[in-house]
Amino acid sequence: MGWIVGIDVGGTFTDLIGIEPSLGAVALAKVPTTLDNQAFGVLSALEKGGIALPQADTIVHGTTTTTNALLERKVARVGLITTKGFRDSLELGRRTRPQAYGLTGGFEPLVPRQWRLEVPERMDADGDVVVPLDEAAVREAAGQLKKAGCEALVIHFLHSYINPAHEKRALEIAAEVWPNGYITAGHQLLSEYREYERGTTACVNASVQPVLHRYIERLNGELKGKGFGRDLLVMQGNGGTIAAGIVAEAAVNTVMSGPASGVMAAAYTARAAGLPNVITYDMGGTSSDVGLIQDGVPQVSSELEIEYAMPIHVPMVDVHTIGAGGGSIAFINEAGMLQVGPESAGARPGPICYGRGGTRPTITDANLALGRLNPDGLLSVDNKVSLQDVKDAIDREVGKPLGLSTDDAAAAILRIANDKMAGAIRMVSLSRGHDPRDFALFAFGGAGPLHAAALARELGIPKLLIPARPGITNALGCVVADLRHDYVRTVNKPLGVLPDGLVAEVLDGQVAEGRATLERDGVKVEEVQVLHSADMQFQGQSHLLTVAVPDKGITREALQKAFEEAYWQRFEVELPEIRAVLVNLHTAVIGRRPQLSLDRLLAAEPAKDVAGARKGSRKVWYDAGGWQDTPVYDRERLPRGADFAGPAILEQLDTTVVIEPGNHVHVDSLGNLIVAVSAE
Repeated sequence: MGWIVGIDVGGTFTDLIGIEPSLGAVALAKVPTTLDNQAFGVLSALEKGGIALPQADTIVHGTTTTTNALLERKVARVGLITTKGFRDSLELGRRTRPQAYGLTGGFEPLVPRQWRLEVPERMDADGDVVVPLDEAAVREAAGQLKKAGCEALVIHFLHSYINPAHEKRALEIAAEVWPNGYITAGHQLLSEYREYERGTTACVNASVQPVLHRYIERLNGELKGKGFGRDLLVMQGNGGTIAAGIVAEAAVNTVMSGPASGVMAAAYTARAAGLPNVITYDMGGTSSDVGLIQDGVPQVSSELEIEYAMPIHVPMVDVHTIGAGGGSIAFINEAGMLQVGPESAGARPGPICYGRGGTRPTITDANLALGRLNPDGLLSVDNKVSLQDVKDAIDREVGKPLGLSTDDAAAAILRIANDKMAGAIRMVSLSRGHDPRDFALFAFGGAGPLHAAALARELGIPKLLIPARPGITNALGCVVADLRHDYVRTVNKPLGVLPDGLVAEVLDGQVAEGRATLERDGVKVEEVQVLHSADMQFQGQSHLLTVAVPDKGITREALQKAFEEAYWQRFEVELPEIRAVLVNLHTAVIGRRPQLSLDRLLAAEPAKDVAGARKGSRKVWYDAGGWQDTPVYDRERLPRGADFAGPAILEQLDTTVVIEPGNHVHVDSLGNLIVAVSAE
């Protein structure tokens, strides 16, 4: 086996981790992201990591191409053919407003009205034909949209989830006149009721399909031209990978692949460390992403709304994002109160301490002012700012307006930021019936380990798990991720009238389709795992709860019991007089790739004892205890099995770890830090 390489493209940096299992070699690289063409950054990372492409067995790529295209609206021109009378349903949506309590707001649909055309056809909710498909109208509409310059086409008919016959025939007709393969039918992506969400998901897919296809084709060509002999794998938002050759068929599945790869790395690392229940906390430069892993399995949701009126109802790793990152700007708002984020200094100009022209204090600047970051590292010789410049800016923008000293102002910035991040953790735990005290906090990202101890103390979380390479954990997620394909089918029937054998028939069909797609991937897997779940609700309710479904022998009684248990766990309410409804059936078909050892991610020769890894000391401010003289250690040189107590600062290439006073650190056999958090 040759090199297995994971490459994650972020907004600022492109990260690479390569593992050569037979030799036990590890390659690491972090290079600037090339925003105009991410492929150049990928190739640069491979070169810097010293990866000879002819010797690479697998390359897995996490990309922000589709996410950025949607957020920046740099997408393809899309035309829509829909059921007569439903031209505006995707714009009307759920009749919500961009600002719930405001009278004004703007919304620009992905498909403008002039490119949304209607044709006569109609199915009812049982899948029976009410109005036959007008095939001539479909052909004419496709021709009109082609002449209008539309690059991608969506066919979205009412109730196609229950009977896709009209959509399938319209696909055949459109393919005869459409100049390329960028044609999306709603039922192909999502056989689920609710025409608004299904149609919007299809439009999102069509809008990014040409963008992703061109990028992957270009990158694949560059890799093969340099000797890579396999097919590239691409990370998906559901935490699995897919072959590059078929990824554009369901391009929408790659939205949010970056956060998903981090959660998958966390699940893999946590299982290896013997801590299968963790809350993931990924703090980068602009935002923080929080997720939950239970029994080693990340939570997956189909409720993502990437921005107002853009719901994407395909399975994705359930991540809650807030605008609090290292570059988040601290300022006094119109009410005279301190606010941190969501506005960010970004990569340019960045925090003041980067010396790139930033003038407004950020979370990173506050950490530097309080001794948590090494001034000799950030304020290098060619930097145009000094530590005093950073403190003066904090004093000017925050301290004086609030009547605080510089130290107290910097501490207030961190407290406000930590409060926002603690709220995000509550959103994925307490608000969903999970006690955070039953989990460990898995902290990663360039800034996560700086704040993890304070967050754990605030929430009563007893342990921290800080991986070997926090700053490039997302790239590790690409290395260890399995292949995965998800399927959903709407049933929407009360359990009492559910036909015998229907559940087994639907699930068996989804498994067969998943196995066939794994064959198309053409990637060797050790085993195939199947996970089933069901979306259920009490009759008359609209809120859905997802429950696990066993692979064999599922009965109405078992479904009823599973749903009642899930409902009780979430709401502590029993409603025995109301019938349960089976709404959707989900299947995930997972191709398990070979397991890899993580024990070589820290490449430096460890010291004989903890004292041998000490680099020096400096004054550091802590929320409990103020300024304290604190030893500083080289994280990579800490010996395996070492134990020591805080306070301590651990420095490494990709992050800095803050160990608060009273916390106890154990370095496990893989180089992870297991930190017991003091409750005081």
